[in-house]
Amino acid sequence: MSEAFICSAFLALSGGFQDAYTYNTRNEVFSNAQTGNVVLMSQNFMTGKWEAGLKYLFPLFAFALGVLIAEQIQNKYKYARRLHWRQGILGAEILILFVVGFIPQRGNMIATVLVSFACAMQVQSFRKVNGFSYASTMCIGNLRSGTAALSFYLREKKPEQLRQAMYYFGIIVLFAVGAGIGGNLSANYGIHMIWVSCGLLIVSFLLMFLDIESRRNER
Repeated sequence: MSEAFICSAFLALSGGFQDAYTYNTRNEVFSNAQTGNVVLMSQNFMTGKWEAGLKYLFPLFAFALGVLIAEQIQNKYKYARRLHWRQGILGAEILILFVVGFIPQRGNMIATVLVSFACAMQVQSFRKVNGFSYASTMCIGNLRSGTAALSFYLREKKPEQLRQAMYYFGIIVLFAVGAGIGGNLSANYGIHMIWVSCGLLIVSFLLMFLDIESRRNER
């Protein structure tokens, strides 16, 4: 279930929502799009705006730390039986984002760092949709892979290649929808709107129980 398109759909919606949320309510810093953060950080540092540059640097470090922690959790709890390790990651992400909704505007740096950390854990833990590698919190890799698969299909006419392309483009569309919803809700209603992202992640969390129950029934 963690690789099913339905589960990935809610992860992508949440990923887009989170990026729009931090940009619109947390001083225009991206939680997922670290390439954008690198560009803005470098621009500020090279013009002597050190404080402004730091607000983009810390989310980068948090993202790297999130990947590191998620990989360590996977290695330690890969064979856990009571709860799938990916569900544990989602549970932690939901809790972190819930806390972020309480952090006031004066704590924007902390809020963005926490969201970046949570996003990194998600993107490290959920890397396949129906067997195809993808990213649930960013678009550039999905766009490249989807376009390449479409190119293969136009040349070789294999249905599998077209299906692969549609998975990637579908994830991109869902990410965009999540970003649009997140941007509008955040701009109009403020910092608490991150809780909508929590709700989307809870759906993915609960969907994974369906897979666990079906496996138990097969035994």
